[in-house]
Amino acid sequence: MNKYAIILAAGKGTRMKSDRPKVLHEVAGKTMLAHVVSATSAVAPEKTIAIVGHGAADVLGTLPEHVAYVKQEEQLGTGHAVKIAEPLLKNLHGMTLVIAGDTPLIRPETLEELFAYHQAEKATATILTAIAEDPTGYGRIIREDGHVSKIVEQKDANDFEESVQEINTGTYIFDNRALFEALSNITTDNAQGEYYLTDVIEIFKDDAKKVSAFVLDDFNESIGVNDRVALSQAEKIMRDRINTKHMLNGVTLIDPETTYIDADVKIGEDSVIEPNVVIKGQTVISKGVHITSGSRIESSRLHHNTEVRNSTIEYSVLEPGANVGPYAHLRPETILHENVHIGNFVEVKASTLGVGTKAGHLTYIGNAMVGEHVNFGAGTITVNFDGVNKFKTEIEDYAFIGSNSSLIAPIAIGRNAITTAGSVITDDVHEDEMAFGRARQVNKVGRAKLMPSYHES
Repeated sequence: MNKYAIILAAGKGTRMKSDRPKVLHEVAGKTMLAHVVSATSAVAPEKTIAIVGHGAADVLGTLPEHVAYVKQEEQLGTGHAVKIAEPLLKNLHGMTLVIAGDTPLIRPETLEELFAYHQAEKATATILTAIAEDPTGYGRIIREDGHVSKIVEQKDANDFEESVQEINTGTYIFDNRALFEALSNITTDNAQGEYYLTDVIEIFKDDAKKVSAFVLDDFNESIGVNDRVALSQAEKIMRDRINTKHMLNGVTLIDPETTYIDADVKIGEDSVIEPNVVIKGQTVISKGVHITSGSRIESSRLHHNTEVRNSTIEYSVLEPGANVGPYAHLRPETILHENVHIGNFVEVKASTLGVGTKAGHLTYIGNAMVGEHVNFGAGTITVNFDGVNKFKTEIEDYAFIGSNSSLIAPIAIGRNAITTAGSVITDDVHEDEMAFGRARQVNKVGRAKLMPSYHES
């Protein structure tokens, strides 16, 4: 049977106290909406429709191409939000998932089980429910003889209904045609004056149609994020889930409590990650990588047997055997080939360094193409910016850049060439040449005694 999905993403999220649409707040480096889209996509719907409203342009900018949308111009409740998808779905046969865009912890496996249960029960509607220790604020599942009879919102509940601990998670599967028929009959006769999606349950019951409930094993999956407190709770749960997955896949996390790994990060087995490490974005880490405390890595590729020591790496690539740090910074578009060493207080930006090249300390390499087995002495600077434009530095294999050299780009240093320590190099240095770019030292006898700072010993 065909599957369809409607994702509710129109709300402002007033309690978030933010200009950003609620569903665009992030959990583990990924928007809540993106988490829901990923989970929904895993069940392979024929059509997925997002209902957008507040901050629609920003929300639409994050949606993948396969997700269609309808804009809810006026926020009139969940029933209204689903109803406006009618032109895209009304006459289709199949099952329609309705899910909120602020439930980032829902698992794809749960949605698969929910669809399977709905089909097995031959139900018109199936509600995803959970048992809450404190159900305050949730809609209550009211059963008669074990079957769902209705859902009562908190503000409409009587004393008995408030005591019920089985709650509505806000995720449902409906017979698609029955859903839109029922939506045409709901009203705003409730405490909020809104069109409640939950009212279709009573309509189905009045028509003697079957309504089932599938109870979650893990209450955490049901969490909807309405404020920053809930956002932090979702973040912690998601990060625990992510870290557990990596450890079960053969990654050593010395202290999972202080290791922060985003949802889309991939890590190979036998990698070791020390405490206080942050790994973000689309980072891919191969086997046998060692990352020490205090490192931050974003959307980078670390090949096998690389090492990062207390350093920051952004949008860069480390080929096998390369090592970085401590206290180094690789900025975007940096590529380190095999066995490159970048040491303490070295910054590299938009540069490619060839096999075996070394920059041990206190160096800036920017907009450079560097060959193999080049050595950078301490304090080297590629002077790549004139205040308006960036210029390239090219250094060929086996060049030796003396300490405290300033290479004024655009410039080329040839194979086996040497720049002497303390030089300011303004012209190309050709193969096998040695360049001196400094004034000759002159010593003035007795001059020091004439200086105001001079002191007799």
